[in-house]
Amino acid sequence: MASSSSSSSSSSSPSTHTEKRRHSQFRPCIDLHQGVVKQIVGGTLDLTSEDTSKGPKENFVATHPPSYFANLYKSHNLTGGHIIKLGPDNDQAAKEALSTWSKGMQVGGGINEDNAQEWLDLGADKIIVTSYLFPGGKFDESRLKRLSDNVGKDNLVVDISCRKKENGWIVAMNGWKTLTDMYVTQESIQLIEQYCSELLIHAADVEGLCQGIDEELVIKLGEWVNIPTTYAGGAKDISDLKLVDTLSKGKIDLTFGSSLDIFGGKGVKFDELVEVDRLTKELSA
Repeated sequence: MASSSSSSSSSSSPSTHTEKRRHSQFRPCIDLHQGVVKQIVGGTLDLTSEDTSKGPKENFVATHPPSYFANLYKSHNLTGGHIIKLGPDNDQAAKEALSTWSKGMQVGGGINEDNAQEWLDLGADKIIVTSYLFPGGKFDESRLKRLSDNVGKDNLVVDISCRKKENGWIVAMNGWKTLTDMYVTQESIQLIEQYCSELLIHAADVEGLCQGIDEELVIKLGEWVNIPTTYAGGAKDISDLKLVDTLSKGKIDLTFGSSLDIFGGKGVKFDELVEVDRLTKELSA
């Protein structure tokens, strides 16, 4: 891991903000595939296929175990991050990360009514659900209501990750391969917000590319959401944290993945990001 930068650049520092309000913050992640921490290019992972010979495009495959990253986030008190199980054979790795930092991270991937409470008992701060809400690709509000009633609204995060279409963004599941019947709109967000305490948005079309965030989506999310929301996808430079803050007026938090040096990236130094995030939190109302 790169050493700490002595000072943050003016383009990334929150010190230029004059108004006292909440500011967008850094949310860490641990993406698990086949039991290993990885960074995968969005849309190249097909969870609908039984053919495992043709794997996804991988930006990074960790030599460190999941506990290493969980402990790294814990040591900097980086709360609100997510562990995502991408397909089968990830349960043990997720449990390892959660045992390293109990109640420090959220967990998603294969979550349903039958196992949601188990993951909370294993140390997840909150559980994240997507595909279970869309049987056959169609949104089932009754499933969301039952899950919310069972585990409690405060313990539930809904991942409404999406792909861009001509007339907006449509929720996608199964590694973002299956398009559902739900568009990401103010109305659909307000419907979902009744049952959960947070939203997680993966912009699948830019996920893992390190070519920039979906600015239009971030602007819309800033206008639409009323609960804590994390955006993931395309962050390439530390200044993207300030960009998301400006576009969303501080309502949307940002995940950095493939661009981070701890995941083999060259765009963002983890230690510098931690320092900028610390200053950001100090300035937040």
